[in-house]
Amino acid sequence: MDFQFSIILESIPTLLEGAKLTWIITLLGISGGMFFGVLAGLGRIAGTEALGEKPHGVFVPISFLIQKISGGYVETVRGTPIIVQAMFLYFAFPMLVKAIMDLERFRIEALTAAVITIMFNAGAYIAEIVRGAVISVDKGLVEAGMSLGITRFQLISHVIGPLALRRMIPPLGNQFIISLKDTSLFIVIGVGELTRQGQEIMASNFRALEIWLTVAIMYLIMTTVLAVTLRTFEKRMKMF
Repeated sequence: MDFQFSIILESIPTLLEGAKLTWIITLLGISGGMFFGVLAGLGRIAGTEALGEKPHGVFVPISFLIQKISGGYVETVRGTPIIVQAMFLYFAFPMLVKAIMDLERFRIEALTAAVITIMFNAGAYIAEIVRGAVISVDKGLVEAGMSLGITRFQLISHVIGPLALRRMIPPLGNQFIISLKDTSLFIVIGVGELTRQGQEIMASNFRALEIWLTVAIMYLIMTTVLAVTLRTFEKRMKMF
């Protein structure tokens, strides 16, 4: 089979549209994932000495409940494949809502389902990154902060947070890259991201070599850009 470079040139505009959608899903998903991840990560260590003094009175059962809810979310998401999560959200969840609330026209758009899936999936892994980074902070520093009489919020935002953030950057970068590549799995629910566009082009011209080589190179470029950006941010953080 002869390699036709012209096929690649003809496919570039369509593949770029798919790459654009891949970036949109990734950035929105990671933003939401950071929100859920930080909440769940701190929730998993709620009521422990990692965040200062242990709770007293009514806050004891509340902290215990937060730990269990956060842990349940993390273990459920990490224990199921992301492709199953996407298909459940897109196909099964609307049926569940219709059955419970009797809403006949309720549905979730494929793009919305993809973004939500990345949010909750990445959030579970980010939660473990946050938890690990926070508990790695020297207890002596936490105790020193508490001895100054500062509030719990100030302790987290001015002592624990900055130190934990520096340690989170490398594993967070790895998770961001994984989330970007995971967008290719949304081909199963019809999202027109990069992989889906490549499949449609290949189905029309049967030039698998040229198309999938181009798709692979485009993914490599995107992950490299993301990795370099995060590496630059990591170096800047070390300066402070």
